[in-house]
Amino acid sequence: MDKIKILWADDEIDLLKPHILFLEQKGYEVITTNNGDEAIDIMKEQSFDIVFLDENMPGMSGIETLAEIKVMQPNLPVVMITKSEEESIMEDAIGSSIADYLIKPVKPNQILLSLKKNLDNKKIVSEKKTFAYQKEFRNIGMEISSNLNHKEWVEVYKKLVMWELELGKSSDEGILDVFHMQKEEANHVFSKFIERRYIDWLHGNDDDKPTMSHTLFKDKVLKSVDKDKNTFVIIIDNLRYDQWKSLQPIFEEYFRIESDEIYYSILPTTTQYSRNAFFAGMMPSEIEKRYRNYWVNENEEGSKNQFESELMAEQLKRYRKDIKFSYHKILNLNAGRKLVDSLPNLMQNNLNVIVYNFVDMLSHARTEMEIIRELADDEPAYRSLTISWFKHSSLLDIIKFIASKGLKLIITTDHGSVRVQNPVKVVGDRNTNTNLRYKTGKSLNYNKKHVFEVRSPDDIYLPRMNISSSYVFCRNNDFFAYPNNYNYYVNYYRNTFQHGGVSMEEMLIPVISLKAK
Repeated sequence: MDKIKILWADDEIDLLKPHILFLEQKGYEVITTNNGDEAIDIMKEQSFDIVFLDENMPGMSGIETLAEIKVMQPNLPVVMITKSEEESIMEDAIGSSIADYLIKPVKPNQILLSLKKNLDNKKIVSEKKTFAYQKEFRNIGMEISSNLNHKEWVEVYKKLVMWELELGKSSDEGILDVFHMQKEEANHVFSKFIERRYIDWLHGNDDDKPTMSHTLFKDKVLKSVDKDKNTFVIIIDNLRYDQWKSLQPIFEEYFRIESDEIYYSILPTTTQYSRNAFFAGMMPSEIEKRYRNYWVNENEEGSKNQFESELMAEQLKRYRKDIKFSYHKILNLNAGRKLVDSLPNLMQNNLNVIVYNFVDMLSHARTEMEIIRELADDEPAYRSLTISWFKHSSLLDIIKFIASKGLKLIITTDHGSVRVQNPVKVVGDRNTNTNLRYKTGKSLNYNKKHVFEVRSPDDIYLPRMNISSSYVFCRNNDFFAYPNNYNYYVNYYRNTFQHGGVSMEEMLIPVISLKAK
């Protein structure tokens, strides 16, 4: 492997011979010069991994040399070294994108530390993260295998997400494989936990039940409106907790996080069911019975979420909340821009609810469009694509406006999604729904061992299409496939992100309270 090559420009370079000898003994190659002009000439002839640059040189100053270097090689790390501690010089150097800033007299170990920080940082971080996860692996495994309650499952999932993000910085493929196996095991045990407890939660037979889709509005939103008279709620559909953690640093530029929580989506983990439950404060079959005009069944024509504003108004009436509110749904770029322009008009409302549909569209588009499939091939790529979208979206303009007004903001979602891998065969008649993670119908044929089966929709407060309807849900990273054209179907949908079933990624989803800085 080639030696790391350093260019060191300092008008007192002769006095730095002990430092240079120290670095050469450590295996670095050091080329020296005593002025900025020569440094630029050397760089035109040779390539370097890093530059040490004296700020105060006769002729071309360090800051001027730095500017020339950045024109030639914008990504080359440059460490500025100076005798001065003046704030203005530091600001000039930092504003010119230096990699580090050292004050003379520098010691050899300071130089070595700066080199490791700028050149070996990724390798060191990778090794440290791998070692730390190896130590934590056993503890997480013991937690997963114990009899966890819903709060403890949230904490386990938060740990897994944290490690997923941390190990994403690692180049150790072996440790990533170990992590994915542990996460898969966690999802398997979590699915069994849901099958044991879900019906009891819904029927009030378990006092220790979590906040769920149909109770979130009451538990979180109404309490916030009572406390803060002007609250914005943004529902970014299909936003997983790991995606939120990736977006969090951007939000923290404008807001302080008051609470970072996870709630449980109802089943099926789809917009039609979970988001209508949020706005109505009711389970789907209850909505169908009480507000039949506002509910569209699987086998009926029309948008399944076209009455969210009306359902929210009815919920506010039931809780005797006489508050002024607005509701907006953003389905495309133009709608987002129009909303940004009209935001000042919303300041008179107690509650402003915005549904932002992009992440769901991205999830579905990824299945249909080859270019999106390539851009979001796995979880890290999916998170990266979400961040890139957010940075250039009207949603960022919306949160900047909310922050500028010093208002309260709640960020949440309706469900998550999971990257599917394993096909599960199912047979249904032509009236069976098309979702890959759950099926409902009257003539379903499947292996009971491979699914979460609910023979009576009444047990989980879901509408019944006919007298013999049932629901079945995929667990973990499974997906339903029909025997006809089986191989084509499996190859087309494997490794796509889907939702509707039982997994931590779909059911354990964020609800974040933020206060403007």
